[in-house]
Amino acid sequence: MLESLRISTLLVTALASSSLMMFASSTPSVGSLAPEFTLNSQEGKPVSLKDYRGKWVVLYFYPKDFTSGCTLEAHNFQRDQPQYKQKGAVVLGVSVDSTDSHKQFCTKEGLNFKLLADTDHKVSIAYGSLTNLGLVKFASRHTFIINPEGKVVKVFTAVNPNKHSEEVLVALADLQRQSPASR
Repeated sequence: MLESLRISTLLVTALASSSLMMFASSTPSVGSLAPEFTLNSQEGKPVSLKDYRGKWVVLYFYPKDFTSGCTLEAHNFQRDQPQYKQKGAVVLGVSVDSTDSHKQFCTKEGLNFKLLADTDHKVSIAYGSLTNLGLVKFASRHTFIINPEGKVVKVFTAVNPNKHSEEVLVALADLQRQSPASR
């Protein structure tokens, strides 16, 4: 009896979780305007997407500060900062962690690009990048390349943190070759 109750509870929880995940918004499509936002960075200062109009933006969502995959991904973006700068691109990381968590993460890991705190989940939802497991919510590992006009030009939803920065740099180079006027 107790075992069947436990199995029923697990089944209901799994169904509820999958239902919540099913109704998450979809990612912005290539060619659409990137959803605008303003979030606080690890420095506690507001950062808006519109602040970067005229630049290429790599907007990456990640699950959690201080976890192994997220740390590896952040280190790779940090390592490649000179290449992003050379391409006129800025990297912005977003998770649902707090500004204070981001500040500690950046200090511990030596990160000098902006990490943005989406504590109310609105930006993660707008970008179809919120995983909702009922009581636990976190940003999905998604990345968007946004061109200088503010349009989404590339979407990554199957991200391997080991090699993601390199694949973003390749995609960015290809996109810039295709539209040299927007560099």
